[in-house]
Amino acid sequence: MLRLKHINLTQYKNYEYYNLTVNHNILGICGKNGRGKTNLLDAVFYACFTKSYFTSTDQLCTKKGFTGFRIEVDFILEDVQQKIVCIYRGGKKEVFLNDVPYEKFSEHIGKFPVVMIAPDDIELIIEGSEVRRKFIDTMISQLDADYLKHLITYNKILTQRNSLLKQWFHAPNNALLDVLDQQLIPAGNFIFNKRKVFLEKFTQLTCKYYQLISGESYQPEIKYHSQLLHASFKDLLKQNRDKDLLLQRSNAGIHKDDLIFLFEDAPFKNIASQGQKKSLLFALKLTEYEIIRSEKQHCILLLDDVFEKLDAHRITNLMNWVCKECDGQVVITDTHRERLEASFKNAGVESQIIELN
Repeated sequence: MLRLKHINLTQYKNYEYYNLTVNHNILGICGKNGRGKTNLLDAVFYACFTKSYFTSTDQLCTKKGFTGFRIEVDFILEDVQQKIVCIYRGGKKEVFLNDVPYEKFSEHIGKFPVVMIAPDDIELIIEGSEVRRKFIDTMISQLDADYLKHLITYNKILTQRNSLLKQWFHAPNNALLDVLDQQLIPAGNFIFNKRKVFLEKFTQLTCKYYQLISGESYQPEIKYHSQLLHASFKDLLKQNRDKDLLLQRSNAGIHKDDLIFLFEDAPFKNIASQGQKKSLLFALKLTEYEIIRSEKQHCILLLDDVFEKLDAHRITNLMNWVCKECDGQVVITDTHRERLEASFKNAGVESQIIELN
């Protein structure tokens, strides 16, 4: 069982200092826009992933006028208190678990599983493949430390390969490319096989949740697209060598993978209604939550401004499922305290509501 118990922020985003103790499995955070509701969720996510969900660099997470920040989050994991401290100062980041520093931040991923649902997540449906690959990698990395290690290795070698392709436009070094390819193939094959197995289960469960959320009998079709489904990685690299040199980038590999969403054999994003897109988004995220929770036996769900996406009836069903059936913890934000109170009352769950002024 995993429970969030305490948050202490110093110079993080809009907070110069903030302290919060969490007393219930349901925490509602309300207040007008701009008060920092989303930033509190992001601080919890940061403590679990050693990075922000919303902001690309740590400097942008620092409150204006300051040079660094500190996040301290306490969890109860299997009845034992665990303290995570993340410190950023002078362009350097440190992460501690129970006062012991990490040498590699990647070692922390998956120890405190969390799933975030936020308004901009609709990009999963409507934007390019990079967003969906990141979504897939975030899920699997919380479950499989070896996957994350291979992913880091793959991306490091791929960066080297692309850098050299840019340098060798006129005089390619095929022998060195062969060496890089030999290093890239094992990591790429490992990631591909893990994704393939994982996504078979994931896509089936997503379709089930889509029907439950949307109330439609129709299921969207979700396909895993990868070049490695049709040829070996070794052959793909050989076949694309001339193209890689011409375009100065690597054109074959798992960094081109995607999830394809179809609706009546057409691209889902082109013909689905806004309601259908929201239903699919929640289906994707709740499948992520369910798989992580079932395999890890615990997971915290962070819901940012979800009342704009789901009606009160579906919110009540979500609370019942997460808190009663799954014995999980939810942190949810909204601009209206009354709406939070009514939702928690309808779900019949004890809750804590804090209001940011």
